[in-house]
Amino acid sequence: MDCVSFPCVHYVPVGRTGCNYTSVSLVAHSKRRRRSPKDNRYRPHPKQPPEFGVNLFLKKPSTTSIPIEDDVDINGEEDENTAVVWESDELEAISSLFQGRVPQKPGKLHRVRPLPLPVPYKLRPLGLPNPKTQVKLTAPAVVFSRASMAKKVYKSPSFLVGLAREISRLGRDEDASKILGKWMQFLRKGSLSLTIKELGHMGCPERALQTFLWAQKQPHLFPDDWILASTVEVLARNHELRIPFNIDQYIGLASRSVLEAMIKGFMKGGSLRLAWKVLIVARRDKRMLDSSIYAKLILELGKNPDRHRHVLPLLDELGERDELNLTQQDCTAIMKVCIKMGKFEVVESLFSWFKQSGCQPSIVMFTCVIHSRYTEKKYREALAVVWEMEASNCLLDLPTYRVVIKLFVALKDLSRAMRYFSKLKEAGFCPTFGLYKDMLQIYKDSGRIAKCKEICKEAEIAGFKLDKYLVSHN
Repeated sequence: MDCVSFPCVHYVPVGRTGCNYTSVSLVAHSKRRRRSPKDNRYRPHPKQPPEFGVNLFLKKPSTTSIPIEDDVDINGEEDENTAVVWESDELEAISSLFQGRVPQKPGKLHRVRPLPLPVPYKLRPLGLPNPKTQVKLTAPAVVFSRASMAKKVYKSPSFLVGLAREISRLGRDEDASKILGKWMQFLRKGSLSLTIKELGHMGCPERALQTFLWAQKQPHLFPDDWILASTVEVLARNHELRIPFNIDQYIGLASRSVLEAMIKGFMKGGSLRLAWKVLIVARRDKRMLDSSIYAKLILELGKNPDRHRHVLPLLDELGERDELNLTQQDCTAIMKVCIKMGKFEVVESLFSWFKQSGCQPSIVMFTCVIHSRYTEKKYREALAVVWEMEASNCLLDLPTYRVVIKLFVALKDLSRAMRYFSKLKEAGFCPTFGLYKDMLQIYKDSGRIAKCKEICKEAEIAGFKLDKYLVSHN
């Protein structure tokens, strides 16, 4: 078969083609390289989309440059290293696409992004912030530091007591207004109440009256029940209060604080008859007074056995009240009077009420209850109070040791009596004559003759002489 030939063109027969991977290059006769036009040489070419099924993110970037069409040998020779070779990690990454989800890196899956700053913060001009014009006076220290001098002074105890001392140093011809006038701008209502009380403690009731008369002329200090009550109490305690004939009308016009101050002053001055009279008028007019007034009056009336008949109506009136305002000292004072009168049920009622109110009894109250049950000869019940007192970790005093040892002597409990007698001396207390006598009695009842002689010798060293009856039986 004849082949037609054209100038400058060579044909390759079909039979001479090799494998599918062999490339054929057609080269012109001219050995000059074909170049692109000058305008299209640096024109950006549009990116072609990647082939379907190829993950470009998992494929490592190649360090060698890929030859372009211009890099092909002009002689038509083939590059034998153009075959693609996959590495093991790349094959593993591609195979994981067909197996399931690609594992993620460990970390916070639900990260909370911070909120953006507000626009005024970004637009705030540089510089120091402006000082605040209004300051909230909430803290006590801030309030006290910014308060005026008058607010700091008018209720200061050191200032008011110092004012009373200055007034007490005045001469006989000088009036208290000389001192009070200098400090008038620093005084408020109720300020002079402490000054008047202090003058009463100093034994200057006339100066207290002068202070009250001066305050009565000041519009910003009077009327004030505190100053009036303090003056009435000081004058009543020093027997300087003049009682008018129409005391019923005077008491009816007085306030509750003035009535209570009058009764307190009469009691402290020893005028129980006047205190009782004022209380009778207040009860007749159905004036409700504080419970502590009744407690103090019961204590003063209970000191005299002839006046025990006045205590019973006061106890009945306290028992009828729905609410009691009694301190621990008031309760123990009433208990002591009731023990003398044999009103043991009142002692138990007060003890139960005090514990139900949520308060912890003191060592004095425990001693009163133990003494009450010992006097009533309820020794086992008194022993239960001793264990309750021990559980409360109260420090025992000398009267408590005396009552407890008497209880163990009545129970004939020698071991506990000896233990508490030793604890008494370890606590630093000196045994009294009654304690030596009680210990001698329990040793004698137990047949401890040697201990009896030891107690007698110890009592003689302490300066006590036991009765001849007890000495003769040792």
